[in-house]
Order: sequence, then C-alpha cells, then structure tokens
Amino acid sequence: MTDYQTDYQSIEQQLSGALRLDRRPVAVTFQDSPPAGVSKFTGTTPSGCSFWRLAAEGRTFYTVPSDHYNCPIGSHTHNIPLPEERAQELGQTLSLMTSIGYIKMEEIPGIPRLPHTPGVAIYAPLADTPVEPDVVLVAGRPGRVMLLAEAALAAGAGAQSPMIGRPTCMAIPAAMANGVVVSSGCIGNRVYTDLGEDELYVVIPGRDLAKVVDCLQAIAAANAQLADYHRGRRQTLAAV
Repeated sequence: MTDYQTDYQSIEQQLSGALRLDRRPVAVTFQDSPPAGVSKFTGTTPSGCSFWRLAAEGRTFYTVPSDHYNCPIGSHTHNIPLPEERAQELGQTLSLMTSIGYIKMEEIPGIPRLPHTPGVAIYAPLADTPVEPDVVLVAGRPGRVMLLAEAALAAGAGAQSPMIGRPTCMAIPAAMANGVVVSSGCIGNRVYTDLGEDELYVVIPGRDLAKVVDCLQAIAAANAQLADYHRGRRQTLAAV
C-alpha cells in the first residue's frame, strides 16, 4: 500500500465520519488514456451519472466516450460528441425538456462543459482512487453537506455562485472551473443514482480536497458549539 492510497483512505474516513455519509464519496478523473491496472467498464448504462452510483457501491473502473452515448445531456456536459447516427438524440431530448417547460433553449449555452473530450473517465470510491481525482462527489443530507460547504468557504475554495441545479452532471465541469459547488440534483440523476429526496451533492475539485477536509473538523466543532448556543437562546428568549 502506498502513502498515496493511505492519504485518500484517510480523507474518505474523515468525510464519512464528520458528515455521517450513507454512501461513499466518489472520485472522478479525466485522462487521455487509462491508468495501469484499472478495468474498463463493461455493459451499458442509461446515463453518465449511473457511473457515480456504481463507484459509490465500491467499483473502480474507467469508461471511454462511447460508454456515455446513451446520455445525450451528460455527453454534452462532458464534451463528448455523439456519433452521426445518434447526433439527433441531444436535440430530441432538449425538445422534450423545453416542450414540457423543464428548461428553456436559451439556457443551454450557459451550461458548463468540460473544456475538451476526455479519452477516458475513471470512477472509484475515494479511498480506492488509482489516480489523483479531478473532482470528488459527496452526497448527503443538507444539514451535513452544509458543513462541507462551510469548510470550502473557510478554505477559500468555494465557488462564488448560488446552488446549481439541472443537469446535475454540469456540477463536474463547474467545480473544476470555479471551485466547490453545491448541486440540488435533478430528477434524472435521482432516478439513475437512487439519490434521496432529502439529499444534495457537494462537488469538490481534487486540487482543493485536502484543504477543505483540513477545515472540516473545525467547522463541525464550531457548528456543534453554535447549536448549543442557539438552543440556549431559543429556550431563554422565545416567548411564543
């Protein structure tokens, strides 16, 4: 076992302990070629975020662009061109979404995308990541992921933007470009990943992971003290 692996194991343990996570944080990395010793994904999935669920369940693997073709929206955010025979699927999906009032076409150009098409995408539970992650996906309940968002601000790693929403997969390029983001998720992601209605995502750039986690314990301790403070004030000052 290398020090590199031990570090990410420790970081996952700190995240899971401080945030009482029900699912494992997921590391996602984009490279030109696959790392040695990592198996290629086999099979098919209906969405790119389905790979998040598989990694959270304990699998480590890499995908190639064609593994993402079933997800035209995810392919768009990951800058993966669809093959000619499937190129119309993005327009068809967007037409459906606009026709039912889910999204407006003028919003599309503002959706964050990866700057270039990745050769491979590597997915793993954080503790098992074979390479330094580009982003780490943390799913949890609002009262817990709040601590992670506050730790990001304390570390100077938080994006200066409000919570982002649909599509959830745009949170990856948004975090890589701007810093830690909180995503409210989208209905597709919730269906494909089994994310609960009471859960949100925090997406952390790999470059900021260590300093955010370094701030997390202090933020968690401060929140515990503030909870006692506010409970006392409520008991003393509430007159209704």
